[in-house]
Amino acid sequence: MENDEDHVIITKGLTKEYSFGEAPIKAINGIDFAIDRGEYATIVGPSGSGKTTFLNLIGTIDAPTSGEIFFNGKQVSKMTGQEVRDLRRNKIGFVFQAFNLLEILTAAENIALPMIINGTPTEERDDRVQELLDIIGLPDRGEHFPMELSGGQRQRIAIARALANKPEVILLDEPTGQLDSNTSREIMDYLLKINEEENVTLIVVTHEDAIAAQAKRPLTILDGKIYEGILESFLDIKALQEGSI
Repeated sequence: MENDEDHVIITKGLTKEYSFGEAPIKAINGIDFAIDRGEYATIVGPSGSGKTTFLNLIGTIDAPTSGEIFFNGKQVSKMTGQEVRDLRRNKIGFVFQAFNLLEILTAAENIALPMIINGTPTEERDDRVQELLDIIGLPDRGEHFPMELSGGQRQRIAIARALANKPEVILLDEPTGQLDSNTSREIMDYLLKINEEENVTLIVVTHEDAIAAQAKRPLTILDGKIYEGILESFLDIKALQEGSI
């Protein structure tokens, strides 16, 4: 399984437990999962179901209690600390609900920041910034500061920043959570474009069914387990197991 070149991420028996009182709580409960290069998946599920925890685990922000994560066939738990940091910096991009742009930097400077940290040459960095501004439909907004941009524009800048180092995977946690429905649709349209043009794997956590259904591979997390499709209840899960869905 770990040699399967089609899968960029594989998890085997992935589990994350938190201790509250005497009994541990399993936020993620033995998930076996694989996603292909260039695939676009969304994840829905009720609050507390484990969506963000799952993203944090596969993004190497957090470590599992048990189970394994493979990235490009390499077992993450066997990597050195520096190798994990390099993986997170160069192969994985993150987009969060709160944008997390630096207000003292322009849009272009925010996008360039990951490349500056990586030591990317100035000319190459500037070309990449303009390329990304074009991709997200903001070619003339590079010199604007975040406070001068709308919520949707700021989120597009955050997405461009996540793409700066040409990652293989982008993990997005409620990227439209602070946006109105029209702006949310615009953001998702840009994500589809990025998925196709950059061939980057997208995994999007969302609470919006319409956005979830737009993905090529919608998923549901309930009680720490992952299911194919958009499931709303344990009745759906039972029906799935019995073959009626």
